[in-house]
Amino acid sequence: MLGTFQQSHLRIELEAPHNVIRDSLLHSQKLRQWLPTQRLSPGLPEQLHPGLTFTSWIGPVSIQHQVEVAESNGLRLLLSQGIDGYHEWCWGEGWVQSRLEGVSLLPLNLAQTLNLLRLREFIAAEQVR
Repeated sequence: MLGTFQQSHLRIELEAPHNVIRDSLLHSQKLRQWLPTQRLSPGLPEQLHPGLTFTSWIGPVSIQHQVEVAESNGLRLLLSQGIDGYHEWCWGEGWVQSRLEGVSLLPLNLAQTLNLLRLREFIAAEQVR
């Protein structure tokens, strides 16, 4: 894999209960809504589960995701192709934490920061509904 090893650990506060954060990260339809810059594989099941493999695209770059852990308070994805590494999510009442490590040509810290901001905006809009 070409690129450099990168790691990023971010945590933000959200004004949302645990279950809203969980659903936003584990339900594929909600993922599609707050990750508009990434195209996700068609035919994803309603909820992510261990063993599931799917692909996302950021422009022409494909990233394969293998769900290793999908629980009520955490998600761990093994990544390959455009990023060789992993993405781990943990959350609780009013907070979410993202840890991303891998080798890639993509600017992982920037992408991770933007995704967390999109997630916060999405959840805030969901809370208003």
